[in-house]
Formats: sequence, structure tokens, C-alpha cells
Amino acid sequence: MTTESDITPSAADRHHPTLKLALELGPLMIFFFANLRGQWLVERFPALSELGGPLFVATALFMAATVTSLIVSKIVLGHLPIMPFVSGIVVVIFGSLSIWLQNETFIKMKPTIVNALFGVALLGGLAFGRSLLGYVFNAAFQLDAEGWRKLTIRWGVFFLFLAVLNEVVWRNFSDDTWVAFKVWGTMPITIIFTLAQMPLVLKHSVNLETDGET
Repeated sequence: MTTESDITPSAADRHHPTLKLALELGPLMIFFFANLRGQWLVERFPALSELGGPLFVATALFMAATVTSLIVSKIVLGHLPIMPFVSGIVVVIFGSLSIWLQNETFIKMKPTIVNALFGVALLGGLAFGRSLLGYVFNAAFQLDAEGWRKLTIRWGVFFLFLAVLNEVVWRNFSDDTWVAFKVWGTMPITIIFTLAQMPLVLKHSVNLETDGET
């Protein structure tokens, strides 16, 4: 099984950009609308009532959509993007626990676990003198050592920030608010953060061809 970076574009990624976006966002959209129309779904498909309330129905459909998106990604794009792959594993484990134990806490903590895992991995790698982010992004752009170090610190702290933010939202707001935040809040925040890193990327970019000639 091959996993690759989300931003390491393979030939298939370049030929199917819309499909790649749909595979990554599709499960989240299904989760949002299934939670929003959970009662309607139960009325149309009574078997879903065995799962529990709307959030449990949404969780089951989220799990199914996530697994489907990974299978389609492997077949069509030829690889499994590393972040959706890791996230998918946690979705299946924590989603199953939520439904089995009828405890919403497990699925609500999934973003906390995933983001904390990425954050600790990045910052922990630096502690051992390795910029793990370089292995993820190196096919997209090349940075000098200082650039990779700074970018890794920023992404590591950002992932930990998302973990804390998820804890604050799910513990202090309603289920509907948390689901809406998960879909409509986290993605814009991540996009804004990513764009904010471009000055650092441009400042520390290196031209391998030029360096090789000098």
C-alpha cells in the first residue's frame, strides 16, 4: 500500500484535481448534512434508527464515506494521501466506539487526536533533529534547512492549536454547532494559515538547478 503527501501531486492528481478535492471534502459534507437531516433519514430508512440519534447516524455515514473515498483514491489516483489515510483510521476506530458504546465523546475527540498526533510528530521530529515536514512537502517545493525548521514549528503548533480548538468547541457548544464548525470552520482556518506561510516559503526557497551549477 502506498501513501503520499496531500500536496505531492502525482500525474493522476494533476489530471483529476476536482475528484481529489471531492474525495477529501465529500465525507465531511455527508457528515454535516446527515447530522442536519438525521431524523429525516431515520424516517426514510428505519433501519438507521438502530444506530442511535442523528449524530450516530451521521457518524456511520461519515465512516462509510471515508472508507469509500480512500478506496476510490487508491483505485483512481493510485495512492492514499497520508493525512486522510491517518484520519480515516481514527474515524473508523473512534466512530465504531461511539456507535457501539452510544457515546458521542469518541467521535468528537477524533479531530483532537488526529491534530495532536500530527503536531506532536512534527515537533517531536525536530527535537531529534529531523524536519518530518520536509518529507511531506519536498516534492512541492524545496527549502533550506532553516526554512524547513521554521515551517515545521509553525505547522506543529498549528495542529496543536486545532486540537485545543476542537476541545473547546465540542465541550462548550451544541452538537450542531460542533459539526458545523468541523465542516465550515476548520477548512477555512487551515486555508488561511497555509496562505499565510507563503512569504516564509518564498524567502527560504532554494533552486536546486542553480545550486548544482554553482
